[in-house]
Amino acid sequence: MLPELALCLALLDDQRQQVIDLLRDLPVDALNWRPLPDADGHATNSLAVLAVHIAGAEHYWIAETLGGLPSTRNREAEFHTEVTGADPLIARLQTVADETRTVLSALTAERLGESVPVREREAPVRWCILHAIDHAAVHLGHMQLTYQLWMGGASRPTPRWFEPLPAP
Repeated sequence: MLPELALCLALLDDQRQQVIDLLRDLPVDALNWRPLPDADGHATNSLAVLAVHIAGAEHYWIAETLGGLPSTRNREAEFHTEVTGADPLIARLQTVADETRTVLSALTAERLGESVPVREREAPVRWCILHAIDHAAVHLGHMQLTYQLWMGGASRPTPRWFEPLPAP
């Protein structure tokens, strides 16, 4: 795998693991809890919704858009997710991790410089990868805040900013 892509994969793997660590061992009520429910249920998102959405977006940008896998994502359904435990969420995240590793391993330096069709426009391949990383990071932050609210202010330990950096 190209070093640039290995770094991107490491970032996605780190973010995904932080999501899994937040979900593991939480009761069902915590996984499905929305801090600010409203009439249509979308004022805020639950940890389960955010985990499924993170997986769905990574699958779309990496596996479908770059890897050419069939389109299976139902983005709207992600926001209606309710679970009976963390195991299906963790399994989905692990499946997406495997897809991402396979697709990124197959990308060449030439392909990284190309663009791909995305919803009636073209997007650079590198942008798609960076967008998947950025998207996961934003929603991981939402998950961390939702977890803190559920836990009454307590949080899980998270890596310090420099810990995910590759060794020199």
